[in-house]
Amino acid sequence: MAGRRAPKREDPWPLEQRPGYLIRRLHQIHVALFQEKCAAFEITPLQYSLLTALAKRGTADQTTLAADIALDRTTTTGALKRLQSRGFVDRSIERRDRRSQICRLTRTGAALLRKMEKSAHAAHLETVADLSKADQRRLIALMQQIVTARSGQRQTASAPD
Repeated sequence: MAGRRAPKREDPWPLEQRPGYLIRRLHQIHVALFQEKCAAFEITPLQYSLLTALAKRGTADQTTLAADIALDRTTTTGALKRLQSRGFVDRSIERRDRRSQICRLTRTGAALLRKMEKSAHAAHLETVADLSKADQRRLIALMQQIVTARSGQRQTASAPD
């Protein structure tokens, strides 16, 4: 066996060509930029998404909010509890379904969202700043196309908030 060479294997698919790897890295880059730009607010991207969804809806139950931001209900509920403890969200038991919690943005939460909007927007823009404006629009359109196409098959994911 000492004189025999192992059969040559094909090179594995390089990480830097794998969509999943690149998406994960891009997410890490964005989260780091978001944390840098929004550090003063002590809000995570997930919490920012929840505040934004609540601002758009006015009121919503936790299941609806979980669907809005494409996360599982347990993760969403934990993030809402943390936002409630800081006075940014009110949660109350739904009269018709005592298992359900109705959520709404407080005045403090709405004010926070307004204050951090410029910083959060800057983080999003910086995430794609190395692309031309046309490529930025194309990237967003392609990501939207993938998300829309897969939304019927959507499985919510857990994410750290």
